[in-house]
Amino acid sequence: MSTDPGWKRFLEEDAERDFERARVAVLPVPYEATVSYGRGTSRGPAAILEASAEIESFDGRIERVPSGCGIWTAAPLPIPPDARPEQVLRSVTARFGELLDAGKWVVMLGGEHSLTPAGVAAAAERHAGLHLVQLDAHADLRDSYQGSRWSHACAMARCLDHAPIRAIGIRSYSEEEGRRIRNGIPGYRLVHSWEMADESWIARALEGIDGRPVYLTVDVDYFDPSIVPATGTPEPGGGQWWPTLRLLEALFTRADVVASDVVELAPIPGLHHADFTVARLVYALIGLRFHGSR
Repeated sequence: MSTDPGWKRFLEEDAERDFERARVAVLPVPYEATVSYGRGTSRGPAAILEASAEIESFDGRIERVPSGCGIWTAAPLPIPPDARPEQVLRSVTARFGELLDAGKWVVMLGGEHSLTPAGVAAAAERHAGLHLVQLDAHADLRDSYQGSRWSHACAMARCLDHAPIRAIGIRSYSEEEGRRIRNGIPGYRLVHSWEMADESWIARALEGIDGRPVYLTVDVDYFDPSIVPATGTPEPGGGQWWPTLRLLEALFTRADVVASDVVELAPIPGLHHADFTVARLVYALIGLRFHGSR
């Protein structure tokens, strides 16, 4: 295992340099190939790591120092410029699996959302009965988009091959996807963003998930653009910060979140608050995984 990530480590000053001692592995994957509007997701992992250096290591909400669990940052996954999407995803699955087999709790930093099926495949191989919880603005249920079954717009369609899905915050999908959702998709449950006016939606979103192994994917366009504007396809009416944290507290309390990813940050030069917000989210996930809620 490389001990030099090549970029800044997550939470640089408090990062764990010793792989064996770490309980968390941060896996940066700067992959961008199928984005369909705003570009820049390949710069997302570096921006998250850069911003994380400014985070206070003490989390006052849970009154803990999550970095005490040991957060190790992997070298960015090398991606040949001529690699086909299927090759990239196989490489991600293999690397993700290596880290899981080493006993690490993995959080992958994308990169575009087409990476998620690779992480889910690795987790599903190791955790029977895996469920996927998706925080996202878009359903990503197309079987194919712009000639590719491996597009970011098809990410959840590919994930359904590995795990049932709880989709939360969705507010944009095609007519075809809407028809599939209305007709019912085996293993698929949805909470639209317009159903999230009061917090009863949290109980509905997590119904029946108690004790199950879960892979959590967060496409940052789940959040309202006022919170995270730096993403390729921002959609108005998205998730708010504190209700989302309460959802995540409930998820980590009730289920066994075995791995995660945070994807689709497309940094905007000179606009730092989105990078910092996403870095803060990653640190919050680590804190919830190892220290639970308040």
